[in-house]
Amino acid sequence: MSFEVAIERLLTHEGGLTLDSKDRGNWTSGVIGVGKLRGTKYGVSAMSYPTVDIARLTIDQAKAIYRRDCWDAVKGDELPPAVAFQAFDVAVNHGTDQAVRWLQRAAGVADDGVFGSVTLGAIKCACAADLILKFNSERLLFYTNLSTFGTFGKGWVRRVA
Repeated sequence: MSFEVAIERLLTHEGGLTLDSKDRGNWTSGVIGVGKLRGTKYGVSAMSYPTVDIARLTIDQAKAIYRRDCWDAVKGDELPPAVAFQAFDVAVNHGTDQAVRWLQRAAGVADDGVFGSVTLGAIKCACAADLILKFNSERLLFYTNLSTFGTFGKGWVRRVA
């Protein structure tokens, strides 16, 4: 899977500007009511990018951020296609450290957050379907333990599905 295919798929889940004050991702501090409510656009959040002018963010700027900070960080170009998209989507939603750790757990290697040759080798040797099932299990368990699952959980679970 190429970055171009992955980003187009990802953007079907990410919309325009949202300013939900109950979503901590929309606040520059990551804490509801603290900092500035700048929102999220194309999935790029004020919490993760507090200095970015979210309201004026262009699609091309969002794509550049995603390429640099998410796709390249999870070695998307080197992963099996289905695994690449899942890892990329998690890197966007939960950060690259979480994406790497969940990949490592799914592949049966130490979840140290370092995406090196051992991790990549284990992923490439694994059955992609089994790896994705284990990976998404980690993701769903994570979601259900969040205090905001009652508010946002339905949408999160739909995204994984």
